[in-house]
Amino acid sequence: MQEDIIIQISNRLRDLRKEKNITLQELAEAAGVSKAMLSQVENNRTIPSLTVLLNLIKSLNIDFNHFFKDINLLAPDSKVIFRKKEQYQPFEKENASGFYYQRLFSTTVQDFHTDFVLLRLSADAKRPMVKTDAFEFKYLISGSVTYFIGEESFDMEEGDSLFFDAGELHNPVNRGKDDALMLVIYIFKNHPL
Repeated sequence: MQEDIIIQISNRLRDLRKEKNITLQELAEAAGVSKAMLSQVENNRTIPSLTVLLNLIKSLNIDFNHFFKDINLLAPDSKVIFRKKEQYQPFEKENASGFYYQRLFSTTVQDFHTDFVLLRLSADAKRPMVKTDAFEFKYLISGSVTYFIGEESFDMEEGDSLFFDAGELHNPVNRGKDDALMLVIYIFKNHPL
């Protein structure tokens, strides 16, 4: 199994852009992509094509070797991924308040990049509807959430699950007074380069 390469690349793009004090809009224009597309790439909502990735790296004025120098491109020898809870990685996504993500791990299985995440929604969590270039599985560990997908809504209680094409606009809303905790599995769609 190949571990974390897509996440490493997304994080590296975002970190380098911020180090250089380049806005999303500026980098998107320089690379010939939309700001929304770049945001999705940086926030692990889509996997860039090879052409888009190379244009982004070039637009950052970074040598390709330098860009990839700290990215582990080798598949681990083991067929097992084991993580201690101390290794989970917190991360943020765009335009979200009260959405606390923690990446358990990320891997590629038979050419499909998969991301396993815990999402804690505070009682006052807010964000606009979003799209992700993936299929998503949600399992509500605790709390109560209404999940909006397109024109539909689903009232979830502890133990309920949901699987959908996240190319539809979607958003969870915490209905309770306490935090809600959800296991999220993203299965990114495979795109030809």
